[in-house]
Amino acid sequence: MDRNFARALPLVLKHEGGWADNPKDPGGATMNGVTLATFRRYVKADASKADLRAISDDQVATVYYRHYWAAVNAQALPSGIDYAVFDFAVNSGPARAAKYLQSIAGVSVDGRVGPQTIEAVSAMDAAKVINKLCDARMSFLRKLKHWPTFGNGWTRRVDDVRRDSADVKEVPVPKPVVPEQVEQEVRKKSGLWQWLTGLFGSGALGLGWLTGMDWQAILAGGVVLIVVLLVLVALRSQIVAAVREIKGAVEGRG
Repeated sequence: MDRNFARALPLVLKHEGGWADNPKDPGGATMNGVTLATFRRYVKADASKADLRAISDDQVATVYYRHYWAAVNAQALPSGIDYAVFDFAVNSGPARAAKYLQSIAGVSVDGRVGPQTIEAVSAMDAAKVINKLCDARMSFLRKLKHWPTFGNGWTRRVDDVRRDSADVKEVPVPKPVVPEQVEQEVRKKSGLWQWLTGLFGSGALGLGWLTGMDWQAILAGGVVLIVVLLVLVALRSQIVAAVREIKGAVEGRG
């Protein structure tokens, strides 16, 4: 899911390091995992190594989102799986990450994560998909000629993906619950209000008693009724204020 990108990116970047220009690294010069070729494609067409080394955080996020996250349609994948595929894409290329995911899902392997792949993956157990993907990824990495040089780092990276994928899962927003202590105090304070309003609503002070009375008595009764209603409105305001005060005290804000 797209909202997971901000949580997944730091997990990916912790394995990318800062500036690196190792002749044995097939990617060449990199800064925060961004190669010079990728930087030129998404940020500055004529960039030099010095430009790459000065890349900003926003530029890094832009490159990772467009070149890797969106390339594997991670925003449409289940939480946790999105991060596992994203990290695989960064480390070994989006097409390879997509193909390995499709192989696990049992769908056509074309290197493009589309509706069929998303539907199949969404119906599977996320933990099993992640573990199978990591197993397949390790099998691929061990066959590379650069394994003796980078094998330990790659292994730590994949192990972290297995573990950290749970941290990328969506955090549900809990429904607000009124603490029991607050609820009890509210009932005490609102009891009188409920009794008075119930009294009017039940008809105990209904209009039946007006039958047979002359207009002077009716007028006098109307004045009394208006006064009572004004008192009730004022009382309700006091109750609301009291409830807020109680809630603040119970929750430690007052």
